[in-house]
Amino acid sequence: QVQLVESGGGLVQAGGSLRLSCTASGRSFSTNTMGWFRQAPGKGREFVAAFSRNGGSSNYADSVKGRFTISKDNAKNTVYLQMNSLKPEDTAVYYCAGTRYSGWNLYTGQSAYDYWGQGTQVTVSS
Repeated sequence: QVQLVESGGGLVQAGGSLRLSCTASGRSFSTNTMGWFRQAPGKGREFVAAFSRNGGSSNYADSVKGRFTISKDNAKNTVYLQMNSLKPEDTAVYYCAGTRYSGWNLYTGQSAYDYWGQGTQVTVSS
């Protein structure tokens, strides 16, 4: 059974940093696209960042570009999201996701991802 488990969420003041981790089990994601999404209260789930199979490229939502960095450690089957200069509008439940098949695309749509974690809460106070 494939599982993605996020960790690292919490409460932080505006301007602070957090690093989220997402560890996969049940299969390797070394050649798959991995992504992060978030869902704020009362809003739909939105794309945050994606990382290609070999780390050669990444993609970010405009709202987090320059502040967030996605990375991947294939040996640990883990994807990270380093979040700096956090703002209150970054408050949301953050989800990691992975594609079923290998590929190079940096998908921004939820339907492209087959596996999802349960989410971790990030709260940024002003």
